[in-house]
Amino acid sequence: MARIPYFDRAEADAEVEKIYAKLPPLNLFRMMGHSGRLMGQFVKFGNQLLIHSDLDPVLREIAIVRVGVLSRASYEVYQHEAICRSYGMPEEKIRAIHEGPDAAAFNELEKQVMRLTDDIVHNVRASDATFNPVLEKLGPKHTQHLVFSIGFYMMVSRFLENFDVDIEDDGRPAGLDLPGMEKR
Repeated sequence: MARIPYFDRAEADAEVEKIYAKLPPLNLFRMMGHSGRLMGQFVKFGNQLLIHSDLDPVLREIAIVRVGVLSRASYEVYQHEAICRSYGMPEEKIRAIHEGPDAAAFNELEKQVMRLTDDIVHNVRASDATFNPVLEKLGPKHTQHLVFSIGFYMMVSRFLENFDVDIEDDGRPAGLDLPGMEKR
């Protein structure tokens, strides 16, 4: 149960209402309405990572779900596991994200992404041992996009957990339409 009441959209000013009009009806956004126009910048950066980054979406989602798992953020894990499925990720691999980077379901690059994610979540600054292999495979641009994604979803997880955002009553995930997703 949420720690504070969800924002009443009827109280939104015109700029915030424009933001709401473009968003799916997720409890994350219902809670975030209290922040006013700050929500717009949050959405803009999140969209940049989810829609406009050319980082491999499977690598991104592995990192995001792993952040959610390590943060014990059930809402984040729930929503992004659904996104993983929409990208065609097998259930075995989705379950393996919970096991950790040594799970047999991952290829070597996916394991390296998970190790980097774990290192950043636990230590803030990744060690050379976890950072350099990812940098070598992904290059500077995609490594930065990955680190931005890890950091952003650490923030999201902390927001969700501190306000106890509930999974939607209908139990249905986001319903987002992201580039490369399978149409269902």
